Amino acid sequence: MPISNAIYEEDSLVTMSGNFSRNLIQPEAMPLLVRISEFMAEQKILAYLVGGFVRDALLGRVTADIDIAVNTNALVIAQQLADSLSGKFVLLDEVNEVGRVVLKDWVIDIASFIGKIKDDLKRRDFTVDAMAIDLNQIIGDNPVLALIDPFGGQTDLDRGLLRIVAKTAFEADPVRLLRVVRLATELGFSIDGKTETEVRSSAHLLVGVPGERVREEFLRLLECSRGGQFLVYLDELGLLTEIIPELAHEKGVEQPQEHHWDVFEHSINAVSAVDFILHQGIWEYQTGEILAVVPWPSFMAQYFDQKVSSRSTRRSLLKLAALLHDIAKPQLKFFEEDGRMRFLGHPEEGAVVTEMILGRLRFSTKEIKMVSTIVKCHHRPTQMSQDELPSKRAIYRYVRDVGEVAIDTLYFSLADHLATRGPGLLIPHWQWHANVVEHVLKEHVQQESIVPSPKLIDGNDLIDIFGMKPGPRIGELLEQVRESQASGELTTREESLDYIRNILLTEGKNKWQKETR
Repeated sequence: MPISNAIYEEDSLVTMSGNFSRNLIQPEAMPLLVRISEFMAEQKILAYLVGGFVRDALLGRVTADIDIAVNTNALVIAQQLADSLSGKFVLLDEVNEVGRVVLKDWVIDIASFIGKIKDDLKRRDFTVDAMAIDLNQIIGDNPVLALIDPFGGQTDLDRGLLRIVAKTAFEADPVRLLRVVRLATELGFSIDGKTETEVRSSAHLLVGVPGERVREEFLRLLECSRGGQFLVYLDELGLLTEIIPELAHEKGVEQPQEHHWDVFEHSINAVSAVDFILHQGIWEYQTGEILAVVPWPSFMAQYFDQKVSSRSTRRSLLKLAALLHDIAKPQLKFFEEDGRMRFLGHPEEGAVVTEMILGRLRFSTKEIKMVSTIVKCHHRPTQMSQDELPSKRAIYRYVRDVGEVAIDTLYFSLADHLATRGPGLLIPHWQWHANVVEHVLKEHVQQESIVPSPKLIDGNDLIDIFGMKPGPRIGELLEQVRESQASGELTTREESLDYIRNILLTEGKNKWQKETR
């Protein structure tokens, strides 16, 4: 039976095996695998290396994830192995008996199987993940290990092809619909035509997948470069709007003439532009000048690599913000009397919608706050100045208001600019925008590096000296003093007291004039 027909002949298995060179296993993993193998042998447990570890070894990819299938209760074995290796046990799936052992540099997932290993591989998602190696072979020094490959996974690896093992693969676990696109993106593979057809016809199944599982796969997709391309593919397969139905309303919504694309296309291109700005992709309309003028200090790559959660980084969350930043435009679109098209309030409303979407997908509170703040404040970098570079006071206010995503929002503003103009980008305007970002970035970094200045005055001074009553007005005045101190306008206690005195005198005078009119 031809291998290509295996997914439609589920009662027949292609009995295949192959050779697996021991040298394919990364050297760092071998001592751990030997310990695991010896542990399983002592327990008289039949155990196999399976899934992504075998696939990545054949591809020469470095991985920190080890997948093992055992013919007993995996939860008990995972707990015992965690104790033996001084690791941490994590329960992944009690019903299907899947446990995880977390070590400093490794994650070991252990799952139970019943019957023969071929029966377990038959239930897996894609042929390239349906291969196994008997863990007993690791103990010896044989340079060649036997590869169990009943569905031609090694051949598909050589062809760069992703195929489901069984036609029911997506029905059994709909999150595989996202996983196949993610693997294709990560590995640079194509999806088999019949498998792609099954994806399209099964897209609706994503509705029933728990939000946290969708989130995990979607975040892994967002970590890939060429983000805009995979989003286009997700949309063509009918998956993107199953994940985020609100995006469907953006399609075909025209924008003012300075925009090259409609709202939906602009949002997709904004993700590609983020990849480009963060040195992880190309921009179709690139000229040598575009990226050269974008500030990129030595610490910036590491900054965007920062982990926010176990799966998300600043980079992936910035791409998520790019996808959602105009999510409220469709419902807020209107025309003024002169015919001008407007979307007033869409950043603020977009932040609210973003919080709802990310809450539905079970993002953490911190992730939701970071993404929604970028959406809410994505116009702020360009609003700080028009003809002159932003003042120290303006930068202070920007950083204060945008908080921990101040830098992220600066870089998104550049990506938004590219995704607005597309091939119609005006280089002088682009260079000015890049200059503004560089100026704000330098000033922000400088302010962050300075030892905090001593507090010039506090609330007790306003109460004792000016007779003010405790309340929010005291906090507002103290914040004005901090702004002026940050901009270098106030440096002493006396100057600060005079500053407050003038404000209160002006307020009193205005109040008197209003009352005597």
